[in-house]
Amino acid sequence: MKNVLVTATTFPRWKGDPEPGFVYFLSNSLAKRNYHMSILVPHFFRAKKFEKMDSVYVYRFKYFPEKFQKVCYDGGIIPNFKKYFSAKMALPFMILFELINIKKIVKRGKINLIHAHWILPQGFLAAIIKKFYKTPYIVTVHGGDIFPLRRNKILRRLIKFVLKNCDYCTVNSSATKKAVLEICNIKNIELIPMGVDLETFSKGKDDNELKKRLGIEDKFLLTVGRLTEQKGIKYLLFSMKDVLRYFPKTKLVIIGDGIERENLERLTKKLNLENNIIFTGKIPNEKLPDYYASADIFVSPSIIDSIGWGEGMGIVFLESIAAGTPVIGSNVGGIPDIIKNNKTGLLIEQKNIPQIANAIKKILKDKNLGNKLVKQGKEHIKEKYSWENITKKFENIYSILGEQ
Repeated sequence: MKNVLVTATTFPRWKGDPEPGFVYFLSNSLAKRNYHMSILVPHFFRAKKFEKMDSVYVYRFKYFPEKFQKVCYDGGIIPNFKKYFSAKMALPFMILFELINIKKIVKRGKINLIHAHWILPQGFLAAIIKKFYKTPYIVTVHGGDIFPLRRNKILRRLIKFVLKNCDYCTVNSSATKKAVLEICNIKNIELIPMGVDLETFSKGKDDNELKKRLGIEDKFLLTVGRLTEQKGIKYLLFSMKDVLRYFPKTKLVIIGDGIERENLERLTKKLNLENNIIFTGKIPNEKLPDYYASADIFVSPSIIDSIGWGEGMGIVFLESIAAGTPVIGSNVGGIPDIIKNNKTGLLIEQKNIPQIANAIKKILKDKNLGNKLVKQGKEHIKEKYSWENITKKFENIYSILGEQ
């Protein structure tokens, strides 16, 4: 059995945690294929320092007084830097203690391979460990670790160092791959996206009780994600003025939280949309399938934000399609890998308010179009984004590195 250490900064902190779970799903799938998977992630207030989650062993390292461990989770590192002074203070300590704990696990656990999710800091630390212990490493690039960082000369050099020294690099989209190759023309690179739990999301049901609780009597629009500039939600709010001229009882449900929430709530009031916009905050992952399945359309008009950050992939689109709801997304980042315009969803240009409104109206007016997009979308994601197929690809890489 090969011993693999997975390092990441996004991982479920407890059962039902709304944090993205793709690192857990991938690692757990690989553990069921006879790999001993140890996961090392930063600790969070009141989370367990060690636990076994299904088939993986999770270690959470402390790096600062518990209540001030704000670098990760609840929005991600870059948004948390803007929100919390303690995040800036704690980052060097998080990196130091992560390095110390990687070293401990590598020495104690006879680790054969490190799988680092995100170039910085995990990939950088894996590169350092490799220099001392010859432990090979894979770095998986998710987009947020390259799009907003590549303009900084120092960070760009660190990224190049990680890529030059890795044994294999995987990327989650065509856009992410292009960004990686612009910095370092590495040979061992492969596009392997993160997946979607098709079975779980396909069980979502059109829930009348859910709609009743939300006060939805007619059309139901949905968006899910961290409320950051990059998600482009303000453009969706502006588009609602036009949508409501044709479908006046339409309601938009916004699931998620983040540093832009207050601004978006103020904009909602300024546009007199309080009766049509619902901010739910975070929703536990197990409840999301019913929200997706109950909605008429899922819309996420992401943009390239002021620091150059675009959508690396867009797992929420996969979840919505799996639940049977048509999707609308922007033609940026990794979204076009999922949404093939007029085939698996509708693509709109970023920040284009009339296009957003017209795409929404187009699907609301033509139920057959929505059904066609979902049918073709399900075929597409079953082929490209099922965890079974993705796990096989990573297993193949693990086997290749094991033979070196």
